[in-house]
Amino acid sequence: MSTQPLEREDADMGQDYPDLTPDGDAVSSDDETIKGDHDQGHIAEALDEEPHEELQEDASSLPPAPGSVAANRYRQLLRDQADVSDEGSSMDGLPRRAGSPINSLLSAPDDSPSVQGSVLSSLGSSVPPSIASRAGLSSPTPSFRPFDRRFQSRISSPSALSPRPSSPAFLTGHSRNVSMSSQFLLDSGETETPSPPWEVVRWTKLKKLNGQAFSEAGKRGFGSPTCIAVSASIVLGTTKGIILMFDYLQNLKMIIGPGTKAVESGPITAIAISADHTTIGAGHANGSIFTWDTSRASRPFLHIPHLDPSQTQHRTVDGHMANVAVTHLGFLGTRHTALVSADDRGMAFSHLATRGTGSLGRTVKTARILGRYPETPAPAGKPLKPSTVLAFAPLPLGNVERATDSMGLTAMLTPYLLVIVSTTPIAQTQHKSARPKDVAPHSAMSGCLAWFPAVKLKIPDSTTGSTMSKVKLVYCWSNVLTVLDVDEIPSDNKDKPPTLKFKARSRWKCEEAIVAVQWLSRSVLAVLTISQRLIILEDRSMRMTEAFDLIHKYIYHADIFSTQLHALVEQLDEEDTSMHGVVADAFHMSLKTYKGRIFLLGFNDVSIGSLSNWADRLIALMENGDYVGAIQLATSYYTGDANKLTIGLPEDAVSRHQMVQDKLMEIMTASLKYVFGQRQRNKSAADDQHLHELAETCFIACYSVGDIDFLFDEAYEWYEDGSVEGIFLEVLEPYILEKTIRTVPPTVVKAMVTYFVSQGWESRLEEMICHMETTTLDIDQITVLCKQHGLYDALIYVWNQALGDYITPLTDLLTLLKPPMQGGDYGSPRNTVEDESFNVNALKIFPYLSYTLTGRIYPTGEVIDEEAASKAKAEIYWFLFSGNTIEWPKGSSKQFLTRPAGTQEPPFPYLRMILKLDAPSFLSALNEAFEDSFLNESQDKQLIGGSGNDLPEEQVFGMTVDRQYIVSILLEIMNPDDFAPEDTIYLDMFIARNLPKFQQYLIIPGSTLDKIIGGLCHYPGADLAEDAQLSVEYLLSVYQPPDLKPMIPLFQKAGFYSVLKRIYKTEKRYGLLVQTYFEDPEDQEGVFDCLVACLKSQAGLTKRQIQDVHDVIKQHSAELVELDPKQAAQTLNFYAPELHRFVIDSLEDDSEPQYTYLKALLEPESETSRQPESTLDRDFVELFVKLMCRYNPAHVSEYVGLVQATNLRLDKLLPTMEDTGVIDAAVILMAREGQVHDAMGRLTKHLHTLESALHGLLSGTSNDKEEIDTQDVAEELLKALQKYTHVGIWLCQGQMKTPQQVNAIQRRQSSPAPSDLTSNEKLWLEMIDTTVQITRNLSTVVSSPDPNASSKEEGSFQLLDTDKLVALLRSLVQHTFTALITVTSAQEPLESGNRLVTSSGGSLTFLRILRAFLTRAAATSPNLADLRAVLTSIFSAYAYEQSILQLSNRLLEEQLFVNVKQAVELRQRGWRPKGSTCEACGRRVWGPGVSGNVFEAWEEKQAIETARRMEKKKSIAAAVAAPDSSAARGKGKVGTPQQAETYPGKGKGKGIETAVQPGNATSQGEGSHTDARPGENGNVVSARNSQPLGPLVVLACRHIYHQRCLDALQGKREGERHRTVDEFGREREYSCPIDG
Repeated sequence: MSTQPLEREDADMGQDYPDLTPDGDAVSSDDETIKGDHDQGHIAEALDEEPHEELQEDASSLPPAPGSVAANRYRQLLRDQADVSDEGSSMDGLPRRAGSPINSLLSAPDDSPSVQGSVLSSLGSSVPPSIASRAGLSSPTPSFRPFDRRFQSRISSPSALSPRPSSPAFLTGHSRNVSMSSQFLLDSGETETPSPPWEVVRWTKLKKLNGQAFSEAGKRGFGSPTCIAVSASIVLGTTKGIILMFDYLQNLKMIIGPGTKAVESGPITAIAISADHTTIGAGHANGSIFTWDTSRASRPFLHIPHLDPSQTQHRTVDGHMANVAVTHLGFLGTRHTALVSADDRGMAFSHLATRGTGSLGRTVKTARILGRYPETPAPAGKPLKPSTVLAFAPLPLGNVERATDSMGLTAMLTPYLLVIVSTTPIAQTQHKSARPKDVAPHSAMSGCLAWFPAVKLKIPDSTTGSTMSKVKLVYCWSNVLTVLDVDEIPSDNKDKPPTLKFKARSRWKCEEAIVAVQWLSRSVLAVLTISQRLIILEDRSMRMTEAFDLIHKYIYHADIFSTQLHALVEQLDEEDTSMHGVVADAFHMSLKTYKGRIFLLGFNDVSIGSLSNWADRLIALMENGDYVGAIQLATSYYTGDANKLTIGLPEDAVSRHQMVQDKLMEIMTASLKYVFGQRQRNKSAADDQHLHELAETCFIACYSVGDIDFLFDEAYEWYEDGSVEGIFLEVLEPYILEKTIRTVPPTVVKAMVTYFVSQGWESRLEEMICHMETTTLDIDQITVLCKQHGLYDALIYVWNQALGDYITPLTDLLTLLKPPMQGGDYGSPRNTVEDESFNVNALKIFPYLSYTLTGRIYPTGEVIDEEAASKAKAEIYWFLFSGNTIEWPKGSSKQFLTRPAGTQEPPFPYLRMILKLDAPSFLSALNEAFEDSFLNESQDKQLIGGSGNDLPEEQVFGMTVDRQYIVSILLEIMNPDDFAPEDTIYLDMFIARNLPKFQQYLIIPGSTLDKIIGGLCHYPGADLAEDAQLSVEYLLSVYQPPDLKPMIPLFQKAGFYSVLKRIYKTEKRYGLLVQTYFEDPEDQEGVFDCLVACLKSQAGLTKRQIQDVHDVIKQHSAELVELDPKQAAQTLNFYAPELHRFVIDSLEDDSEPQYTYLKALLEPESETSRQPESTLDRDFVELFVKLMCRYNPAHVSEYVGLVQATNLRLDKLLPTMEDTGVIDAAVILMAREGQVHDAMGRLTKHLHTLESALHGLLSGTSNDKEEIDTQDVAEELLKALQKYTHVGIWLCQGQMKTPQQVNAIQRRQSSPAPSDLTSNEKLWLEMIDTTVQITRNLSTVVSSPDPNASSKEEGSFQLLDTDKLVALLRSLVQHTFTALITVTSAQEPLESGNRLVTSSGGSLTFLRILRAFLTRAAATSPNLADLRAVLTSIFSAYAYEQSILQLSNRLLEEQLFVNVKQAVELRQRGWRPKGSTCEACGRRVWGPGVSGNVFEAWEEKQAIETARRMEKKKSIAAAVAAPDSSAARGKGKVGTPQQAETYPGKGKGKGIETAVQPGNATSQGEGSHTDARPGENGNVVSARNSQPLGPLVVLACRHIYHQRCLDALQGKREGERHRTVDEFGREREYSCPIDG
């Protein structure tokens, strides 16, 4: 750390502050201020925001719940035969038939949805189906999957509840406008947030103090107050240099300064009070500082004058400049004689007075700690920025001793830096931090800071666990506030002070610039913005808890900084975001805090403000009539959700609960009394919504404090007395459903049942009862009420859970079935439909059985404990499968009968009765029960069942029941004589599915299983087919019938293709397996995988089996291709290529499937599927080409070019190609057959055909002009002409490639006449002649269409784009001649030893063709004008080629010039050596002080180079004049004095040498050396004074050497002393001896 003063706080420095992440989770637990006031906490945010939505909608306005079981509703729905679907009813989960009343009763299914139902009786059956599937119950479809689903009640455990509004206990906020006398909700158009009824800060104006300090008389006598300081007294500084000290009773205790030098020093601009409150310091506008002992205030205790002019000039001492105002002042620690101060010029000082007797006996030592004096010269190259001290404060003392107390820490904030220095024992910089980048660009410039010292905590900090808080500094630049923690790291040496670690912990951005900041407490900040808005901020969370305007306070502020910083604002650079647009006024002297109170100095008064605490706010809400808001706010105080720190609540939960709970209960009692009192007095104005919200709020509060008894003992009585208990009960409902409240008094239960039934909310009531604790219920009362109102879900729950009785619910439910089923008759459909008990409740027996037999509580679904579950299961199995009627209740001597008295009961009466009700649903419940381990044959069950224990009969029998017994009984009961096939098929499915799962427990005869398979094959409805087939698959997985042959026709008739596939695959009957895939409409595409599996080599099929598969493929070949032609072709190509011919022949001739099939064979998309072409007959290829001509003619020419010539026969394909117009492919084929001239003839014929079509179109001879777009058709024809012209060019070019050189040699040897043309040249001539004729014939028609035709079609030719058509037409000739020029000019020259022998065959070829063409054109052209037009087209092709070449050449030359120019500039730039001496010998080689006649040597070298260049020019001129010379022939080289030039080396350093001359020639900058000195690396290089100058070598590493020195070093290292020259005349390669 530097001991020098910070003269340049804006010097270059790194950003040494860390990245700041606000820590909003860790909140301090301390409730102590500096002197012990409770001032930590903050206001509830809910009361500062817009009113929230209602907590819960008024239940009276809701429609009846979906689970309502009102009899009239269901009766009407069933009469209308509507498809009732009520997802809220109690039994919606039972597998059900579509449209049956079970839809509206049974529980919701799980995630495997399926529609369940039963079929109507078959035509030949006399036994009606189950009652639930009767026609009167609207059961149109028999299909459902009873064994793929699980029963699930609508009344689930809390974890599985259907979505519903959250419990009010976990909601916050309310709407204050529903509370009586709530008047503070303002119009949203006037304000964004409503004002709370309390004052956030309670302000007190000090009238007595203001009367003395701000009155006219006071201002005349003392001056106007300019600054304030607060401790044990309130101290004001004035404009007349006088200090006024008041006590807290507003008595003026002391007037300091009159009659002393202080009043001559100008206004007081800064004021401070010592730590022991006995000394006051004041800084004045002229730079002087006075301190006063309050016990002897007649004269100053210390006087620290400003510097006089002589001291300023010589600056023997430090101090403030004259007439520079002291803007900041503070005492250090506990001392009265140690101060720090700062002025508005940006300078800060520490002042230390020696001990003495009075002011005369003391001397003050002042040391500068920041800034520079005005006359100090600025450092070179660094312009000075204007600066000032925006904020300044020494660290105050805390209530615990720390090492920082004696260090004199002082924080200073400039426009650029935060600087923290320690002033004791010497000034040292402890921390620097630059202005944050988060500061808004061009914002108002402002700065402020405040310390909070270390204090002892009553409760350990919740974040750190420490009992002592850290020193903290809050500082602000513009709108960015940062909190800095200071840690002390003890030093190993006790004599040395500790090391301080500064860490920026939190950062917060305000919407506007911050001008003052103070600590209200250890965790709460008061922030004043530039618009005089006060913000209360929590430290750790950086949460703004309060914000309000103080503009009406007229806070005192002064423009202190703008004069010093005016240049910073006036010279604002928009590009420099660090600059500001305006300098804010200073407010730091006007805002102070002390013991949690705010002191404001205004222009007209002094005010004291304190934040309202939590109790004040609650009282304010109650007085305002917002009782609901008061309860909510008190609840938030109790739970800790509110801003605890701001409102004086402790962070510790136990302490906070003790403070708030009694107040909360008192508020609730008073609110209930007040509300119902007002309702009693004014019933007409009563509003139930108010009571609903009050009830919700009371529930939340009581739940939060854990006092539920208050709700039923006091709150419910108020609501009951007011006859509005329904409101209370509605609010209670979600708490019961979430099991927050499980115990309810009997009186409340009775009222709840009565109220919910009256509202038609029976299902909601049942759900509530099923979530209550049954041990607290009045059993007689609740059972009577449930039976009375048909609440069978709740009734079953009470019987099971309260009494442990599982039989009585079954007897109650079966009793409902007795009237419609007396005597075994099922009753008429009408009676069944009208019986509401049957419709609604009887069918609940199925989910009840499912839940209980699987060990779950009905209807909540929770797990029953093992002992109770075993008892319940045994009782139910005994009830159903004992075979006889039972006496129930036990001991009553009453048999529970299913038929009228005197009628004989059938065996298993109860089981039979349930099966007659709905056999599928019962079997579905039993399917779930089969998975339970209770039915296993365990040893425990056998012992219990066989021992002589005193177990009840039902327990003993129930323990013996197992799966084998159940299945045997079901097979006996559900015989075809008593049950319809619509029911028995479900038993077949049940057995077929459970036998594979429980083989060790079930033994069923094969004959029975065969009957089951037969029954499944004769399913009564098509929608049962899938379930039946799946069941057969299950059964056949464990059962192998002795003879499957009789069953296969059954499977085929039933459409059980999956079963058939499995059988055929097992029996290896692959032909039938493939046949089955073709027959299966659901899985026909699976035939491809089947074929692959059967025909692959690994399958191991016999020849007979393969032949069977082939026969099936032949039978269904057309179907196979229709499924997927591509996949069919690929599959057969791999595994059965011999079937291609049969498949192709079986398809319709010239059909698209044929084309797609062949395309997959001959042009597969993936190379992996391509077969060798040799394996495919050329008939396939030719057929494919014919089909391609029809379906993809554009691709024919490309494909023909790829196929071998032997695979295509011209005579077979040519007619098809001509018929379909694929002439380009025909030309290619004819050319490959050698019929080149015939191909050209066909091509020219087609071109003339296109010409005729275009001529007819444009001349108006077309018959269908009304239906076509002439422009588009003309363009298409011209593009076709272009296409086929290019085909002709291709044909001509192809013929010239091979015989090109031979023809050239023959022509050269025989020198034929120019008029004789070869066959290739004749092709070109014919092509050119054809294109020229077409162009000539169509030019007049295209450029000027027939006006007569134009008149026939109004406006039809006005739209033709003749320019575009003409351009397309002329391109025919241009492209043809361009191609000819390209071919003839690109011919390879003949290889010959004589360079003068070149190939002129290309030019001769072109000239011969041109001469022949012109001759023919002259003979056929009627006039010269036509020929001229043709020649113009020809020459335009030449001009086109020439312009392209010229443009390319120009671009290339331009780019080359740029690159060469850059290379020359880089080469001429050269390298600058690191030093001016040779690295070997150490002599100076260039620059000042170099020895030798360097300039003359350079002149001599330049003269030699000039002479050499002249000689070279003469040699070149002589060579040109003598063409026979060797130079002209290229065999000689012009001799140049090579020895006069050196070249750069190409070593590791890429050595660059200066030019060398013999003798005394030297490079530029070379000096002579007179003595020898050792070179680097220990080498000694001899040199004499008269030694001539020599060349220098500069390497890429920038080291410089004499060439002779480098040669000596490198030669010695390499063992050679001579230099070598490479073939280009370059010197040997050099490498630097230093860098290698």
